[in-house]
Amino acid sequence: MERIVYDQMAQLDQRHWWYRARREVLAALIRRKAPPPKGARLLEIGCGTGHNLAMLSEFGEVDALELDAIARAVAEKRLGRPVMGAPLPELRGVPEHHYDLVAALDVIEHIDDDRAALASIARRLKPGGRLVITVPAHQWMWSAHDDVNHHQRRYSKRALNALIGGSPLKLEAIGYFNSLLFPLAVAQRLVSRLSGSKDSDLAMPPAPVNYALERGFAAERFLIGRVPLPPGLSLFAVASAT
Repeated sequence: MERIVYDQMAQLDQRHWWYRARREVLAALIRRKAPPPKGARLLEIGCGTGHNLAMLSEFGEVDALELDAIARAVAEKRLGRPVMGAPLPELRGVPEHHYDLVAALDVIEHIDDDRAALASIARRLKPGGRLVITVPAHQWMWSAHDDVNHHQRRYSKRALNALIGGSPLKLEAIGYFNSLLFPLAVAQRLVSRLSGSKDSDLAMPPAPVNYALERGFAAERFLIGRVPLPPGLSLFAVASAT
């Protein structure tokens, strides 16, 4: 990702509607589809500034990994201990067969060899441990946001299903999220494309708008993992190690 993305993340990840609501939705997904056992060990790969670590810590003891040195320093302050810096797919120094849950939240789309990345992650899971993965959906939604984030691809549901099916992991659940606001996202992307905008989508809206968007997105916490959501801006999958 470009430096500006990490800088925006550090400034906005506790206030911006997307980060705040997404944490609520992902926590609900983990509780319903990937609840770790008592005393669980968790790993977040690509933790950025550590904005998900407090949420993940509700489920057990969390280790984290982040490549960007500045973001990693912020994450270490939030976690209270060192954050690893090993890249995918090698994950050198990350213990194998060690974790009950691995979270790769908007990470795999950055990796050239996503199949090798999943195989490497699978080796870090205990037998029966689970991977929770999120990725951006719909290649036709490609925009400046994907460029500045250095995405390699956006995924279709079929492509994500095939990726996991070709890995050592067993798919347990897959679906869309960030669906309720999807029509607004499509309209925004179309306007940006027509105007030739090269800016990322992430900006802090006025407080009332930020609150309305947050609660609209967060409403998905009541639905995710219970009923299939219609096509959205993102996909999730839950897969287990054998």
